[in-house]
Amino acid sequence: MNYEIIIIGGSYAGLSAATTLGRALRKVLVIDGGKPCNRQTPHSHNFLTRDGETPATIANIAKDQLTRYKTVKFVHDFAIDAARQKRGFEVLTLSGKIYTASRLLFATGITDAIPDILGFAECWGISVLHCPYCHGYEVSYQPTGVIGNGDGGFEMAKLISNWTKDLTLFTNGEPTLTAAQLQKLKSKKIKIIDSEVQAIAHHNGQVKSIALAGNLNHDINVLYARVPFAQHCNLPQQLGCQLTDMGYMAVDGFYQTSVPGIYAAGDNITPMRSVALAVSGGVSAGAFINKDLIDNAYI
Repeated sequence: MNYEIIIIGGSYAGLSAATTLGRALRKVLVIDGGKPCNRQTPHSHNFLTRDGETPATIANIAKDQLTRYKTVKFVHDFAIDAARQKRGFEVLTLSGKIYTASRLLFATGITDAIPDILGFAECWGISVLHCPYCHGYEVSYQPTGVIGNGDGGFEMAKLISNWTKDLTLFTNGEPTLTAAQLQKLKSKKIKIIDSEVQAIAHHNGQVKSIALAGNLNHDINVLYARVPFAQHCNLPQQLGCQLTDMGYMAVDGFYQTSVPGIYAAGDNITPMRSVALAVSGGVSAGAFINKDLIDNAYI
């Protein structure tokens, strides 16, 4: 089954790219396994006209609108292998189907490495948060915690202090902040606790308190954390695409990876994770892919 573009990943970046390419009359296949990173998040914010909708609602509306573009096909499947061919790329799916295209777009997102803290996974995306721009307004002025240490913890605490004055930084062990950083945090009345974080007490994903070493408990309503991540899909690396030092897919200003013909958009290329930015990246990548195909036709 031959296409001009195969998009692997059918969440916000992938769907917006597919819409852009469908409107450019391109023959597009979207392969999606249906496991977006934010599937546990109850509400999406900071996206015009859809503020407060569930992530699934936004994606389902996009999928429904995508059906009007007859050159775009959407399949629920997993891409498990890919290889370069003389005129493009071949993609094998879990169901055993083989598809080919001259261009690939990876909109596959990332996988968060959830720390081994009891209750963390159940609260992730609900009241244990990564982004105040996505969720900070709804939990503003509440007792809030940040898990972090060193420069990263200092910068996160500074950022979150914009949304609340009842803030505690949990370093989860011996602080590695500088003396100047400690002084600045204390001057802003940000509490610093270095006891080991052992568990998060919650009700249906809503944080109630943090259990600390030494049978200590600290009541909070919301917790921010930056967790490690890995690329959700390893096929780009298998095809030779380079990663940045931070672990994101390396792309140029046209969303093209280090491998000609392969593009990437969405959370897999940037730490700026939001629905709005993923949609923006998908639109841009789709337009640049279309221009690439047009330019190639005039060679």
